[in-house]
Amino acid sequence: LSPGMESLPEAVLIRILAAIPAVELVLVCRLVCCQWKNLVDGAALWILKCQQEGLTGAESEEDAENWQNFYFLSKKKKNLIKNPCGEEDLEHWGEVENGGDGWKIEELPGDFGKEFPSEEVHKYFVTSYEWCRKAQVIDLRAEGYWEELMDTTQPKIVVRDWYAGRRDAGCLYELCVKLLSENEDVLAEYKSETVTIPEDNDGSWTEISHTFSKYGPGVRFVRFEHGGQDTLFWKGWYGARVTSSSVTVEP
Repeated sequence: LSPGMESLPEAVLIRILAAIPAVELVLVCRLVCCQWKNLVDGAALWILKCQQEGLTGAESEEDAENWQNFYFLSKKKKNLIKNPCGEEDLEHWGEVENGGDGWKIEELPGDFGKEFPSEEVHKYFVTSYEWCRKAQVIDLRAEGYWEELMDTTQPKIVVRDWYAGRRDAGCLYELCVKLLSENEDVLAEYKSETVTIPEDNDGSWTEISHTFSKYGPGVRFVRFEHGGQDTLFWKGWYGARVTSSSVTVEP
């Protein structure tokens, strides 16, 4: 420890520490001395880091540990589903079931379709005349969500998907998401009803979402599966359209 550092007022030391990347604070700075450990484990440092980086929403949290987790979860927040909009064909999607003529990727808005609510989405996956399904398994540890965080804090796991039909065809859509343990036991599950889109629909996109919370310790994987088909059994691709799927871990 450099001479004079220990004599700094705590508020000044907190400001200095707040300039250090969070991972180094936890892995390196905590080990320097008792005072630094207490500051890194306290709320004031993380409240300052949240303020400096514009992360808001934890103001109601009184628990110091929650501030640190809030900071990490806010910084890490991203869509854990890879290739959610078909930009890479069927890359990253496993357990693919190609009923009828199988999955196809089309450009928005597509025949008898509507533009997507976000301009950033350009493509979608479309199903055929028998059930088409596809799945993705997310390894939470590989994505940086450590075991103690998942077991103790149990951050919210938010799942979203978007589906639509064609204006000239009816179709069905389903979503099933499971939280799995190390051994892939199902610890929590969300299954939508089978959504029926009638033949005379307007082709608009609908969002479906579910939030897992207080799901208990042991969650290591998220298994996301969705699918659909048309109700007319027409050759080709008249079934449910899906895009912009997402799984996020949130504070």
